[in-house]
Amino acid sequence: MERSELAQIAREYGTPSFVFDLGAFQERLRAAQRIVGDDIALCFAIKANPFLIPAAAEVVKRLEVCSPGELSICRELNVDPAAIVFSGVNKTAESVREAVEYGAGSLTAESLKHVALIEAEGARQGVVLDVLLRLNAGSQFGMSRDDLLSIVDRRADYPHLNIVGLHYFVGTQRLNLKHQHRELAKLAAFIDDLRETRGFVVQRLEYGPGLGVPLFVDDDFSDTLAPLRYIADDLRDMASRVELTVEMGRFFATECGTYLTAVNDLKENDGVSYCIVDGGINHLTYIGQLMGMKTPVIENLGAYERGANETAEHCICGSLCTTNDVLTRGAQLSDVREGDVLAFSNCGAYSVTEGVHLFLSRTMPRIIMRNADGSISMARDFTETSPLNTPDCH
Repeated sequence: MERSELAQIAREYGTPSFVFDLGAFQERLRAAQRIVGDDIALCFAIKANPFLIPAAAEVVKRLEVCSPGELSICRELNVDPAAIVFSGVNKTAESVREAVEYGAGSLTAESLKHVALIEAEGARQGVVLDVLLRLNAGSQFGMSRDDLLSIVDRRADYPHLNIVGLHYFVGTQRLNLKHQHRELAKLAAFIDDLRETRGFVVQRLEYGPGLGVPLFVDDDFSDTLAPLRYIADDLRDMASRVELTVEMGRFFATECGTYLTAVNDLKENDGVSYCIVDGGINHLTYIGQLMGMKTPVIENLGAYERGANETAEHCICGSLCTTNDVLTRGAQLSDVREGDVLAFSNCGAYSVTEGVHLFLSRTMPRIIMRNADGSISMARDFTETSPLNTPDCH
């Protein structure tokens, strides 16, 4: 978004606020689709940013839902249930029932227990359910190869399951793209082995490559879609074998978001220039790490409007009473004054939900949408957290 537009939004809607550019988000999804081709389906992992669900649903084929709460959001937004992949490591009989009753297009099974739960719900409702068996990739997610093979070997014991394929995801922000090349080759070999030794044909693979995106000032922003181009041939090769869905959240959503926070105080302690803002680490996180160690892309909108360009180093700190509340220690900012608004770029994924929002009972930010037609709307007002932290003594 243009700096002048962000400055106007800050004046009209106040701070702290997140601004999500839905047009830019949808264009990135379409650009990704062009890279991989129409034979590969895209899936948006809504945990990255549930406020982008309606915009994503207009472009991608599938949405990954990982909790009963996310399912409730989809129901409230009238998301087509056939587009939903109901995932998540901690399924219960209740959550499986809710997903099936809503009509989720497919469910993942991450353990032997999940298989039993989904089979039981299918039997209860008298329906056959599409299921993806999630293969473990070295974490708490998914089932072991042995457990997965045992389900395949005993698939006749599950008459209410249509085991359509596999789900595989290792992690996020993976910058060494040789890993994706190797794991796709391993998955192809595994799919071939299932067919040749067990007579089981994998129809569909839900694959999360976990591609990385640039976030900090020293990163390369010249072509942020380059990682997808790099593995596109491998993806197309897999798509020649099975129906392939590529699932990502951070890679799709990061660039569309900006966090706006106002400068409330300026001071110097022991030669360090401190800039105190009305937000903090309770709102803003980059890849789940402690803030302050790297510098994200930041623009002082006030200095831009004044035409100032001479910079000085500042330590930007938030409103929380903890020494950890450091957004960055060495930001070069132009002509910082009280009341200026700082715009943090690349905040479209996770920050809006991942922050420690209840700490110190601070107000949660407004959520502002720049719609695809250029209009501006508010998706959520400032939200007080103090009621959630107040004990009921009556």
